[in-house]
Amino acid sequence: MARIGRLVKATTFSLVLLLLLGSERAAQSRSAPLLKSPAPSLQPTTTEDLQTKARQIIFEGLADSNPQIRANAVEIVATTRDIRLMPKVQKLLADEIVPVRFAAALAVGDLEYALARDNVGSLLNDPNPNIQIAASYAMFRLGNPEHYEVLRRSLDSQDQTVRANAALLLGKCGKQEGIALLYETLQRNDSSEKVIAQAVEAIAMLRDPRIYSLLWTRLISAYVEDRVSGIRGMCALGTPDAKSAMVTMLKDPVPEVRLVAAEQLGKLGDPTGEREVLAIIDKNFPSDSPQGQSQVKMLAALAMGEIGAPAVTKHLPSLLKDKSKGVRLAAAKAVLRSTTKGLLP
Repeated sequence: MARIGRLVKATTFSLVLLLLLGSERAAQSRSAPLLKSPAPSLQPTTTEDLQTKARQIIFEGLADSNPQIRANAVEIVATTRDIRLMPKVQKLLADEIVPVRFAAALAVGDLEYALARDNVGSLLNDPNPNIQIAASYAMFRLGNPEHYEVLRRSLDSQDQTVRANAALLLGKCGKQEGIALLYETLQRNDSSEKVIAQAVEAIAMLRDPRIYSLLWTRLISAYVEDRVSGIRGMCALGTPDAKSAMVTMLKDPVPEVRLVAAEQLGKLGDPTGEREVLAIIDKNFPSDSPQGQSQVKMLAALAMGEIGAPAVTKHLPSLLKDKSKGVRLAAAKAVLRSTTKGLLP
């Protein structure tokens, strides 16, 4: 258990960004500024206009020359469950960049998009093992339970990225038998820090309350990335204690952490973080650099989408026109999340 209790000091990444950092064509870091382009000319005024503009931004993101933008756009399609954009995502199953194919395969699985069954099935023999397990996850979600075994076996991979991704995909599968496998992975001496981070989150996704103590340890870490990882894990766990722990993070000294806490609470239907989001907006998205300000804007937009209160969502139209593609994508996701949840009029 001492191995389980060791804190993860490295940055915790999403599946796609984890792969991007391992690629020759990766972006420099999780918080690196995204490519910039001229602000869109359309100025949405109604909810319908906002939805149209949001889908336009995401559609353009799916065709962007920057693979990180394409991958992020795919993740947004999956999160917002916008089936209308899935034909474009389906084409990205043949993208030359591994993280983009990976994200597209996950989206097919998340949305159970049967029209892409043959396309994603062909990725089971992809030369990259990360793509193989992403395709296995998709096939599992499409009604082929035998592919779960591929994810189980991948927990033994000597490739730490494959092992980490397999751990999180086991969490996404939702099968309770994955809990024991994930705890075994936590206790292995050859599991890297990124594997531990993904395994902890996966256990939280499977709603095992025993993981609460490890998540709490992350919340009190000196490292911002650990605190963010802990908040997201607490949201996945979703217990009353986990929710209470997240509320305490609204007082974190770092604006980005407070925004993540506000967003994740919003996902659980708790708008408690609205005041913190408004305070950050009133301070003009405080940061030490333009790069950092874009990151704060992105996190603020995501929080707005989950909270959905008019006082915060009224700021989304301006963020849809931001000079940063990353900010525009985050705002587009927020618009669709708000309207899907019935939070915008």
